Amino acid sequence: MRPPPPHNTPSSGPFRDVPPGWRFQLRFAKLLLIPLVLFVAAGAFSAYYTVRPESVAVIQRFGRYQGTYDPGLHFKLPWGIDRMTIVPVKRQLKLEFGFGTKGATNDHQGSMEPELERDMVSGDLNAAEVEWVVQYGISVPREFLFNVRNPEETLRDVSEAVMCEVIGDRTVDEILTFGRAEIEVDTLKRMKNLMESYHMGIRVEQIQLINVHPPRPVQQSFDEVNRAKQEREELINQANGAYNQVIPKAKGLAAQRISRAKGTAIQRVNQAEGDVARFRELLAQYEKAPAITRQRLYLETMGELLPKMGPKIILDEDAKQFLPLMNLNSSGTPAR
Repeated sequence: MRPPPPHNTPSSGPFRDVPPGWRFQLRFAKLLLIPLVLFVAAGAFSAYYTVRPESVAVIQRFGRYQGTYDPGLHFKLPWGIDRMTIVPVKRQLKLEFGFGTKGATNDHQGSMEPELERDMVSGDLNAAEVEWVVQYGISVPREFLFNVRNPEETLRDVSEAVMCEVIGDRTVDEILTFGRAEIEVDTLKRMKNLMESYHMGIRVEQIQLINVHPPRPVQQSFDEVNRAKQEREELINQANGAYNQVIPKAKGLAAQRISRAKGTAIQRVNQAEGDVARFRELLAQYEKAPAITRQRLYLETMGELLPKMGPKIILDEDAKQFLPLMNLNSSGTPAR
């Protein structure tokens, strides 16, 4: 009896009933089936994608803009036909100038040479070191991706140029002291206008000055000048306080005396005018009856003067005895 053929012989296995000419082709097709299945599976997995709540997805089909899709689960053509770009439209991004924060998630947040960004010249030709932050967001994803090459680098250049222009329009005292809020507002306004004209799809939300100070080699001199200014203001305030204590009091006293003098003048003028009017009335009466008027004036005058003269004894020039006429009281003083 003939022994059975080995397992790996053509007469055994799944291809034992297949003609010998087709066996090689079937084995080759079996080998090609594995990468085909993997290719189809990869395409199926790449056909859907998920967009997070703070972002949107921009789809390009063969490099051409196809559409912008909101957060959620979406499908696209696989195998690189559709290319997806996630754009964080609801996230607040920032750019730092003159300094850098470690661990930043945004590749464009800091600069490789921050010391070159912060060195600026004011309008009165004084040097100053300015550190600031630009907070921005992406408003139109299509414009952000396709209108300008490297939009965030362009935003850095625009911000630095605008800040240099704004600093150059002001004195160093404004920059270091009271003008910081105005600088932030002016810079923000100018950058918004430029972003609208460039159509970059970026909205500038806030400009914040972090640190403004003179160059470090002259920092001590600037501090001494500021201290001198503060001392000057303090002395001026003290002088104004003394002035406010003395001058208003003197002005009040002067006004009081002037008012009193004016009152006295008015009183004397009125009294003089009354005397003149009374004299004119007497003159009119005197012209009508001189003797009677003269007698009446004499009697009225004596009536006013005699009570003020005290006790008086009036004797007739022909009287020969003085004592009988005197009425002595008990105290020995003559009666009136």
